[in-house]
Amino acid sequence: MANEKLKVGVLGLGLIGGSILKALHSTGKYFLYAVSKSSYKKAENFADKISCDINLLAECDVVFVCSKMNETNEKLYALNGILKKETIVTDVCSIKNFLPNNLNYNFISSHPMAGTEFAGFENSFKELFYNAKWIIEKNNPILEELILDMKAKPILIKRKKQDEITAKISHLPMLIAFALFDSTENEDRIIASSGFRDMTRLAVTNPDMAFDMLHFNKENILAAYKKLLLKFEELKNSDEENFKNKVRQIAEKRQKMYDKNGKNIL
Repeated sequence: MANEKLKVGVLGLGLIGGSILKALHSTGKYFLYAVSKSSYKKAENFADKISCDINLLAECDVVFVCSKMNETNEKLYALNGILKKETIVTDVCSIKNFLPNNLNYNFISSHPMAGTEFAGFENSFKELFYNAKWIIEKNNPILEELILDMKAKPILIKRKKQDEITAKISHLPMLIAFALFDSTENEDRIIASSGFRDMTRLAVTNPDMAFDMLHFNKENILAAYKKLLLKFEELKNSDEENFKNKVRQIAEKRQKMYDKNGKNIL
C-alpha cells in the first residue's frame, strides 16, 4: 500500500481541467480519473479511468473541481454524498465569495493564475501552469505537492483577499478589453497591430465566464474601476515633467515584473 499511487480526479475538462489532467499525467506519479458530461472520451489517453458519472470520483484521494463557475457549487454539493471525509477537494474559481463552507470533505479553495483566451479540452496543454502562481487558502502538503508537480508555485491568500486582488488584475482588465474593442470601428481595426492585439486579447473570453466574473465579484470590480479612474485622472492632469516621471517609474516597475517568457517573477 505504501507504493500505491495517489488517486486524483478531475471534474470538468475544459481548458483548466484538461491542462491539470495533462500536467499530472506527464509526471507518471498519479492514478488519474477524468469526469465530464461531454468531454470525458477526449481524456482517454490521459487518465486511467474516464466517465460521465460523478460517482466515479468516490475512489479518489484528491479531486479538482473545474466546472463552470456558476455550476461549481452544484458539483461541490453533489460530491458531499460521494466522497470520503478525508478526501481533499479543491476548486479553480477566480472568485470565492459564493463558495460553501458546510461540506463533508476536506475542501481547500484554490485558483491557478494561468489561462488563455481559448476554451475547451482541445486547447488545454500540460505547460499551462509552468512558473504560474497558484493561490491556496490554507496549507496542505498533498495539494501543494500536486501544484508543484504541475510546475506552478503555491501561494497562500485568504478567500476575501483573493477576490479583491483578482478584481484588479484579472476581472477589470477583461472588462477593459471588451470596452476598448467595442469603442473602435472596423476601419480602425484594419490598421491595428500588436498593441491593440495585446490590449484586447481578453475580449475573446467566454461570455458566460465573463458574466459570472462580473456577477459574483461586482463590488470588488467597481472598487478597482474607481481606483483606475483616479489613476487615469492623475496622469491626465499632470504637467509634462510629472507625467514623464510617473510614466518612467511605471515602465521600470513593469519591466521588472515579467521574464522574457511573460511569466510573473515577483
